[in-house]
Amino acid sequence: MGKGDREKSARDRIKEQQAADRKREQRRRIITYTTAGVVAVAALGAGILWNMNRSKSEEAGANLAPIAVQAAAGVTMGNAGVDKPVIDIYEDFQCPACKELERVSGSTFKNLAAEGKAKVVYHPITIFSEEPTRGNSIRAGAAARCVKDGKQWMAFHDTLFEKQPSETVEGFKIDQLVGWGKDVGITAADFEPCVTKQQYAGVQQSYSDKVNKEQNLTGTPTVKLNGVEMDNEVLFRPSELREAVLNAAK
Repeated sequence: MGKGDREKSARDRIKEQQAADRKREQRRRIITYTTAGVVAVAALGAGILWNMNRSKSEEAGANLAPIAVQAAAGVTMGNAGVDKPVIDIYEDFQCPACKELERVSGSTFKNLAAEGKAKVVYHPITIFSEEPTRGNSIRAGAAARCVKDGKQWMAFHDTLFEKQPSETVEGFKIDQLVGWGKDVGITAADFEPCVTKQQYAGVQQSYSDKVNKEQNLTGTPTVKLNGVEMDNEVLFRPSELREAVLNAAK
């Protein structure tokens, strides 16, 4: 083999070695990217699972804490001797966000009261000023004030949110409200005429005006823990909501 052939052969071997090195580097990168991708997917999955767990609603307990209904004020739920922490819930039966809060965290509020971990005070108010939402809210709120029994009030409260009409139509009609009351077991003789005559419509509006002014509300739902407004991020994550209430009791 001549000198030229030897030099050509050496160059070929260098090229082959370089090509082999490039292939090894490509394989290494593929493995690295694949591994990183698997880790990223796993981390994403763990994050999603963590968020789902934080947003998961609690199972409602078998029993409710005692409920005291005041037709001209709020409705208090709590065991005897439990004075704090106090959770004040300002809600409007026509408010879609209030309906969602009840769906997501309603059972947490009920459970905390039943466990003796908090006193919960519901304030059904009217925040709307235009029709048909204002009328819907007034009729529903006034009807709820016609319920004297605590457990029946809570059942009616939950039903009103479940049956919430669209904000663009007239809803919470008188015959519907009377029928839903009967569906949840309200048998008091004065319930139907109270709803039909909208006996507490004026009280619903005046109480709403009073609460809005005193509490400086900007919308609903608004929830205050020992007088301090809670962040919506916490309210709609039952596990964080529970943790915040338990911490407030320490």
